[in-house]
Amino acid sequence: MIVVTGATGNVGRPLTQALAEAGQQVTAVSRHAAAVPDGVRHVVADLAEPSGLEPALAGAKALFLLLPGDLHAAGANPADILSKAAAGGVRRVVLQTSLAVATRPHGPTRIAMRALEDVLRESGLDWAILRPGGFASNALWWAESVRTRRVVAAPFGDIGVPIIDPADIAEVAAACLLDDRHAGGVYELTGPEVITPRQQAEAIAAALGSPVRFHDLTRDEAKTSMTQSMPAELADDTLDILSSPSPAELRVSPDVQRVLGRAPRPFADWAAHNIAAFH
Repeated sequence: MIVVTGATGNVGRPLTQALAEAGQQVTAVSRHAAAVPDGVRHVVADLAEPSGLEPALAGAKALFLLLPGDLHAAGANPADILSKAAAGGVRRVVLQTSLAVATRPHGPTRIAMRALEDVLRESGLDWAILRPGGFASNALWWAESVRTRRVVAAPFGDIGVPIIDPADIAEVAAACLLDDRHAGGVYELTGPEVITPRQQAEAIAAALGSPVRFHDLTRDEAKTSMTQSMPAELADDTLDILSSPSPAELRVSPDVQRVLGRAPRPFADWAAHNIAAFH
């Protein structure tokens, strides 16, 4: 059995589906009740309380671990989750962290992620680490304004990074969970091209078949909006990357191709697949 945490999220949902379709027994874990694919067991648990994971981990052989932002905060101890997993018989863990662990290692959340990676490496378990860059699904922040006003409002409109489709992250995670060849791998996951927010708006417009206007936000305006759904520190970290990506953050990684044998999907494909959110 394979346990998927964050099973209702942008990565966890397609990963759960892919594993179920591959004939695996899957336990989906989320903080709230949710619909899951047929044949998948669902367990409501909060990763902030690792003891609550014990029913989900019983009998599991592998774990996909994606932590919510609050478990990277000071005082949190997500290493307890790895201890519980090992005690429950889990032998393989695929951990999703962030590309910024490598590119901007000194932020408090990055230090916590790096520490968890190190605990996993030293755990005696089989492991793989996924470090995705920016997500194509972050464009869903614009869905309401596109639906109601045909506007995308974002900062740094002409500065791009190679964002990745979360479905590609899910496919890489499934491969790492199921294939021994990926044990001990650290994979940096990006899309196939650098794309700016303005170009993303154009791709959404093309998928809609309707013009979409781009509106440049100031950094302060963007931070005010972002802190409605994330800690201010994480908003600042994100805006630092978006405003001034380093050469490492502009690099198109070959790792999706290495694992899946195909190129990562471009943003235009993500937009076409998810266009119902913008209608």
